[in-house]
Amino acid sequence: MPPLSPLTPPFSPSSRASVAAALRAAGCVFAEDEAELLLAAVRTPDELAALVDRRIAGEPLELVLGWAEFRGLRIAVEPGVFVPRRRTEFLVEQALAHVPDAGVVVDLCCGSGAVGAALAAALGPVELHAADIDPAAVRCARRNILDVGGHMHTGDLFEALPEDLRGRVDILAANVPYVPTDEIGLLPAEARDHEPLVALDGGPDGLDLLRRVTSEAPGWLAPGGCLLVETSERQAPAAVDAFTRAGLRTRPAVSEEGYAHVVIGTKS
Repeated sequence: MPPLSPLTPPFSPSSRASVAAALRAAGCVFAEDEAELLLAAVRTPDELAALVDRRIAGEPLELVLGWAEFRGLRIAVEPGVFVPRRRTEFLVEQALAHVPDAGVVVDLCCGSGAVGAALAAALGPVELHAADIDPAAVRCARRNILDVGGHMHTGDLFEALPEDLRGRVDILAANVPYVPTDEIGLLPAEARDHEPLVALDGGPDGLDLLRRVTSEAPGWLAPGGCLLVETSERQAPAAVDAFTRAGLRTRPAVSEEGYAHVVIGTKS
């Protein structure tokens, strides 16, 4: 991420202090850091006031700013689109470790396209495809995917992809929704109130989309290609079972530091 811009008139250290105080009073844990980011994003006091009001009202900081940091990249995000989580960086790291010379990458259920953009940035020249069923996500992801030379598609899972990708995909990253339906109400308000349900709700046990992706993935993977899906600790055993039933060589990976659980399946 580029360095923050220094404070410029009409902003001053007192401006930063007052913004941080307002954010802290609203319950923002990292108020000082957020104040710096908001000050760097605006040119006038009116613009600053508008952004601070949006943040105090509970809108996620990333949507207020218009971008989220992901593996050192500034990923464009906009209202109505799932905000990429920092824990998902672990999925990208695992993909790069398993297929470091990947030539064809698919980011399925791409949301903002953060995973695909990060993989392309790390791999260098690569054939990248991203897909999502939500028009708002597709519109947003197109900005991030095209920046790295990728191709954007709209549709339901594999139905969105070009047929000539069958049997050629080296990395298939599918950050599918995995929150059980009856637990949506337990999510933080920032997610529950500002992100689309289609990007959160994974069905009764949270694994509906994961099972669909896993059952079809082997037909799209190249020999040695891998499917990677993020899940929760509780769901990981059932996810591993779904991968194994699909005929993939499967192993779970865990990042204790990042609170991340990823299931990886490789096609023989």
